[in-house]
Amino acid sequence: MDTWMYLAQGFAVALTPENLLIALIGCFVGTVVGLLPGLGPINGVAILLPLAFALKLPPESALILLATVYIGCEYGGRISSILLNVPGDAAAIMTALDGYPMAKQGRAGVALSISAVSSFVGSLLAIGGIILFAPALARWSLAFGPAEYFALMVFAIACLGSMMSQNPLKSFLAALIGLGLATVGVDANTGVYRFTFDSVHLSDGIQFIVVVIGLFSVSEILLMLEHTKGGQQLVRQTGRLLFSFRELTRCTGTMLRSATAGFFVGILPGAGATIASALTYMTEKRLAGPQGTFGQGDIRGVAAPEAANNASACGSFIPMLTLGVPGSGTTAVMMGALTLYNITPGPTLFTEQPDIVWGLIAALLLANIMLLIMNIPLIGLFTRMLSIPLWFLAPAIATVSVVGVYAVHSTTFDLLLMAGLGVFGYVLRKLNFPLSPLILGFVLGEMLEQNLRRALSISNGELGILWGSTISQSLLVLAVLVIVLPPLVRLLRRRLPLSRESFGQTLPPP
Repeated sequence: MDTWMYLAQGFAVALTPENLLIALIGCFVGTVVGLLPGLGPINGVAILLPLAFALKLPPESALILLATVYIGCEYGGRISSILLNVPGDAAAIMTALDGYPMAKQGRAGVALSISAVSSFVGSLLAIGGIILFAPALARWSLAFGPAEYFALMVFAIACLGSMMSQNPLKSFLAALIGLGLATVGVDANTGVYRFTFDSVHLSDGIQFIVVVIGLFSVSEILLMLEHTKGGQQLVRQTGRLLFSFRELTRCTGTMLRSATAGFFVGILPGAGATIASALTYMTEKRLAGPQGTFGQGDIRGVAAPEAANNASACGSFIPMLTLGVPGSGTTAVMMGALTLYNITPGPTLFTEQPDIVWGLIAALLLANIMLLIMNIPLIGLFTRMLSIPLWFLAPAIATVSVVGVYAVHSTTFDLLLMAGLGVFGYVLRKLNFPLSPLILGFVLGEMLEQNLRRALSISNGELGILWGSTISQSLLVLAVLVIVLPPLVRLLRRRLPLSRESFGQTLPPP
């Protein structure tokens, strides 16, 4: 009863006219920031943080603004992924795998509408989990130490090979390239310069926005130019704008499974929506089996990552609010906002500052309703992007990409590196290498190395700590099974018809 009483108190805070307007502004700004390639929720929240403090907003209003921007970015990131094959952030990479093929097939409206509903379902389930189980789930997340996180990263990277079952070897090679790119820069522990080629610009490593814009946006522009003829459009027909009831029922199980898995991944501090979307996409692809058309425009390939990354984004608030540990990079920035108001997140926050906690939870629920209402009517406007002639669209994408990359460090070196990675990505795509495992390998590489270093520091170099717990053992066993089982199954399938054929030949004639 105390929970429902506190939730009613939270709605009293969130439903004030000022906070409703702040939530609406945050949803709109977040959607726009998510739509722009490479910016992502961290940049959106970081940009608005000084504004919230300068306007002297009360702490609950400031947190509502930043949280709604965060959720809006998760909604908006799908738009450029589906329409242009340019992910708005790392979590939207998986959406592009089936969303962009659907757009090319004239089903852009269906992809956008099902992604909006999937995002809503994922966020709704996660908010329900926050309301009912926040303290217990926070205690569960404490069981994950550096060794368990290392095992989780290994499992995620092992799963990358199954993303492209037609050629898992190329997927693994692409993931290894991504891991290699993640090692560029100064070693945080020893101060040694690694693979910088004596360039001061690489001392901080390669920025994520440079990699994702180069490999996706620039290579996509090159492919557009390769196939452009006169005033040709990217997609000649955009089809119907809304999904059918049959398509919705086909995706219902996918949404619920992915939202649940994404929520639990989001609770783990630092795991993030990227891992959630990748794991759920690959899980659904496995469950679909031969009947699935994942990678070719399967609607479940859009529903799974969208439900997962929004559930993960909402789930990441649990460790921030209950433990004072950021669940993601974006919630780490939001924790900084609370410290500006001399508020320390942690177990006592629920009892000492209930207006802030429950006002935020209620605002998240209202924001998701706003985003669903806001995004569905705008589907027709979004799909018109596909009717723009390529001679105009390609330079427009290039301009947005250049501005986005230059805005990070304001150096021409990043622009040259972006162009070089774009040409490299173009070559990989011509050789049928998937780029998604490369990006995910790059994102997971830093977390993998950090947790490996921390685990070995705790054990004074004893490797046994990496498989010392039940959680680590389970994840490592699953990683081995993911690598070993697919080729064994394919081998057995090839040998089984041969054995049947040879058995038939040994039978005596009738």
